[in-house]
Amino acid sequence: MTTLFVIGGARSGKSRYAQARAEAMPGELVYIATAQAFDAEMADRIARHRADRDARWRTVEAPLALPEAIVANSAPGRVLLVDCLTLWTSNLLLGEHDVDAASAALERAVTTAPGPVILVANEVGLGIVPDNALARRFRDHAGLLNQRIAAAADAVVLVTAGLPLSLK
Repeated sequence: MTTLFVIGGARSGKSRYAQARAEAMPGELVYIATAQAFDAEMADRIARHRADRDARWRTVEAPLALPEAIVANSAPGRVLLVDCLTLWTSNLLLGEHDVDAASAALERAVTTAPGPVILVANEVGLGIVPDNALARRFRDHAGLLNQRIAAAADAVVLVTAGLPLSLK
């Protein structure tokens, strides 16, 4: 397994599952974080995620330059855990970046990485149709990115209620 894509709903256990899979692999562990702390609640969430990782982990912040972070940090014997693509998509949209071009760059970075990459994302397409244009654009971009990464990944796991289900 070179690329693992872990997808699930909010609070489904997907990040915990992805971290356990990464920690079970041999090699150096690199956590590539896409979250940005725009408020105290998000800062607390980021702090809790950091506390869940022990000293084996090195953290790289990549709220926008995710493809570049993967290229710069991927190596044989080094496991990358990217958490999460959904926040990255949100960052791109809110910053008015070209989401399609960034998604293509991410796919290239993931498929050419010389070491294992585990990517985490939310499944956002199971709910109701959002009532505003920005939310619909976000849902559409996130769904298309998830399809693109799932197609490119060697393995895809859906996590729901803390239980993993292998899709690919």
